[in-house]
Amino acid sequence: MRTLALASVCAFVCLAGEPRTITLTGTERMKFDHHDITARAGESLHVVLKSVGTMPKAAVAHNFVLVRDGTDLDRFTAAAFNARETDYLPPEWSGAVLAHTGLAGAGETVDVTFVAPDKPGRYVYLCSFPGHYAQGMRGVLTVK
Repeated sequence: MRTLALASVCAFVCLAGEPRTITLTGTERMKFDHHDITARAGESLHVVLKSVGTMPKAAVAHNFVLVRDGTDLDRFTAAAFNARETDYLPPEWSGAVLAHTGLAGAGETVDVTFVAPDKPGRYVYLCSFPGHYAQGMRGVLTVK
């Protein structure tokens, strides 16, 4: 009986909008340590991205960018390549971005809190720093 009561409190807190924290690590191998995240539709998420390595931020930095389903990722990342002034988030593609962090250099941490899409599906997240997506720095947020 006590377990059911505790579960009910957890369900209430989650529905009330308390974010669930997901910690990702970005490495100089241009990979996230987690490539799959699962969330409920409308769930509040807090993504914390830690960048590890020794290279200078100008050479290697990481971000977390969640994009809308159906986004042309090759075109998005090509545009990001030329968007240094906006931390490699191309302004002309702002409508495709659902959530993003700033850039994190070695030893830095960035974060973002957002609500998972209401529509179930698979949403790509990636690092938009030049070349990182092509090297495999991406994952999928599956919304159920």
